[in-house]
Amino acid sequence: MLLFIRENMDNHYQTLKARQRAERDRYPDNLGLRVHRALSWLNRAEQEADSDSRFIFLWIAFNAAYATEIDDRQGLSEQASFNAFLRKLHDLDHAKRLGEIVWSAYSGAIRVLLDNPYVFAGFWDYQKGNQTEAQWQQSFHAAKKAANHALATQDTPKLLAIVLARIYTLRNQLIHGGATWASSVNREQIRDCVSIMGELVPAVIEIMMDSPGTLWGDASYPVITAAG
Repeated sequence: MLLFIRENMDNHYQTLKARQRAERDRYPDNLGLRVHRALSWLNRAEQEADSDSRFIFLWIAFNAAYATEIDDRQGLSEQASFNAFLRKLHDLDHAKRLGEIVWSAYSGAIRVLLDNPYVFAGFWDYQKGNQTEAQWQQSFHAAKKAANHALATQDTPKLLAIVLARIYTLRNQLIHGGATWASSVNREQIRDCVSIMGELVPAVIEIMMDSPGTLWGDASYPVITAAG
């Protein structure tokens, strides 16, 4: 399944951009800016052969759609605003695209990711001396238990929040210089995160385009026209 998705990942931008051009005059300004920016980064990601770069561009595309400050000091899955965003997407996803990604296409990759301590923030807190070994292992097992419960109850937003928290840890490693480019030690997590984000980001953009009347909030860093 992952191989099939990789081969077809490059098809999303062109389809979504054609739709955006046809509909954008009907979008509120805040939605229009979010979609425009997210599509620009999705386009760049889909042109990229390098996995590390592709991952970074996909995360920027996702963040452009979300368009809210994400605080590194707080776990992503614990942020109420982020969880509310995922719940809103899920409620608006009448075609069940998010569920298809989570429950069908990526059940294998997600399970592997949840078993990987190197994308768990608590593991790195332990390495820094901010947690004991017992503390990080307890929180690791608790997060896996929560994910398994979400799987069992088909709670898509909850599972997505947990998965995206792991992906965010990998994002921090790369963006803050905590990993080597093309490193052999993180290829598995890069591969799985690129595969997940390569399908999740287009789905998020499409759900937002389906719901122009929904209040998405002001985009971060609005376009400012210089005074004459």
